[in-house]
Amino acid sequence: MTETIAPSYFQRIGTHRFVPTVHAGGAWDLDEQHFSPLGGLIVHEILRTRAREQRPALTLSRISFDILGRIGFEEFDIDVRIVRPGRTIELMEATVTIAGRAVVSARAWLLSDQDTDSVAGGEPDRLPAPDTLSSWPLSSIWPGGYIATLDTRPVGHPQPGRTGAWIHSAVELVAGEPSEPPASFIALVDTANGIAVRQEPTKWMFPNVDLTIHLYRQPEGEWTGLDTSVTFGHAGQGLTSTVLHDVRGPVGVAQQILTVRPQPQP
Repeated sequence: MTETIAPSYFQRIGTHRFVPTVHAGGAWDLDEQHFSPLGGLIVHEILRTRAREQRPALTLSRISFDILGRIGFEEFDIDVRIVRPGRTIELMEATVTIAGRAVVSARAWLLSDQDTDSVAGGEPDRLPAPDTLSSWPLSSIWPGGYIATLDTRPVGHPQPGRTGAWIHSAVELVAGEPSEPPASFIALVDTANGIAVRQEPTKWMFPNVDLTIHLYRQPEGEWTGLDTSVTFGHAGQGLTSTVLHDVRGPVGVAQQILTVRPQPQP
């Protein structure tokens, strides 16, 4: 009997070295990696490093990614280090390198857990549950291997600059390696910039150069909920703002700054 191998976005080929699969293909350029699964992989490596080094049991509360350049569809390394060690607060850093060039840098704050249930509050409204919604092909707007892996379920009809949607993927992050929910959840968050497009991507470019995620509750389950608004300014900059949800309700927010420009016409 032939063993069935689950599809994955990446394969580990060394201690800190990976190769993308066809499922990690980009949307703006098919010869690049889509950043979304790579962001999840960075979180996966940070958590894996913490477990290996037996760091204090802290919770990922913020991670910021800076996209430093083209993320080629090539082998890459992820280097993880501790910037600010501590028993209740730690700051960690990760760098993705392709052919000796840094293409992504990330910084993650991890905080201790406390019992604050008696004072919890202030959350926005929940999104309707994903099992009450119908799938919609995001590939009708965007190409690429990553987009093709997604089950996208919008809340109502997607509107220019304003959409709520649930995103799910059955593709593993790393072949043969289980991923903790923060990593698999964050692996889908960068999709936010593609679900509420203000202008057709065949006419306008609006890629994000960063992604910052704040979490006040750890996500659970296999769905990432995105309640997204997109704003274009008057001088070439834009902002994608998202309230993040899991099936229990809101968990945090994400922000992406955009560089907005017309698509070059042939």
